[in-house]
Amino acid sequence: MARIKITLACGPYDRTLPLASGLVQPEGVDLNYITLPPEELFWRMAVHGEFDASEFSLGAMSILLGRGDHRFVGVPIFPSRFFRHSSVFINSHSGIKRPEDLKGRRVGVPDYTMTANTWIRGFLEHDYDVKPRDVEWVTGGLNEPGRKQRVATKPIEGLKITNMETGILSKMLDKGEIDALIGAREPDSFRNKSPNVIRLFPNYREVEKNYYQQTGIFPIMHLIVIKHEIYEKHPWLAYSLYKAFEESKEICAGEMGAQSALKYMLPWMIPELEETRRIMGEDYWPYGLDANRGTLEAFIRYNTEQGLVESPFKAEDLFAPETVNIAKI
Repeated sequence: MARIKITLACGPYDRTLPLASGLVQPEGVDLNYITLPPEELFWRMAVHGEFDASEFSLGAMSILLGRGDHRFVGVPIFPSRFFRHSSVFINSHSGIKRPEDLKGRRVGVPDYTMTANTWIRGFLEHDYDVKPRDVEWVTGGLNEPGRKQRVATKPIEGLKITNMETGILSKMLDKGEIDALIGAREPDSFRNKSPNVIRLFPNYREVEKNYYQQTGIFPIMHLIVIKHEIYEKHPWLAYSLYKAFEESKEICAGEMGAQSALKYMLPWMIPELEETRRIMGEDYWPYGLDANRGTLEAFIRYNTEQGLVESPFKAEDLFAPETVNIAKI
């Protein structure tokens, strides 16, 4: 059988490098792996559907599925995960000392529907009793003006959102025009070491460890999706990609622990890896539905509570059935 040509857009991750380089070959596939940053990739896939398969926002996928939009079929591969307590920034003169002080404040978000922001609003509400309606939200570009929402959503009753099309949230936070900012990237004002911009959780590493130990959640940011028309024509493709991504990750995990020469420019990578495995287990970045059900169900619950998902669904509804009901030897 001839191999099918598939273009897949995904980030340049250590866990996907063997797949991107061609060391790992998906069964039956001639893979064209295109490397793009998430913001560009998601926009091009959500708005224009440019790729056969791609890394994609879990938040955007949930919103689409919740309103019956089945343009994509998911694969339970999660190339991006991120604890997000480090992603809450405040103006140092705002008087905000603890999460509860965010009530009644102006908080910037590049895109209200972003996966990272759903996770942050989730722990703010469930751990600190700061509900989305307790905050005045300001949307705009993080470090440049003109950012737009990838997936349209209906207005959420009782939510205060002001759109600043020409505003730059990083500068607004630096000047005190907003009190706080959440998102997937550090604002330039923080990276440039402005004394006016600091993290809400300066000890975020310990906070995130405690969060994991209490919840078992290592937040998922992105999954892999296939365009529905491609999946309908080649239903075996979903599991073929699943196995290839799994193999690629296993190669990466094996190489990380090699001690003859450090894989990455991190002097204490080996003790860091040992500490991570002590806290989170050997497979601390699992793929598949079963190992991630609790995390996915928490995200779906947060997205539903926050008014972004119109109709709740089950975690397995996100994925091709071939990647959920897997043959065992």
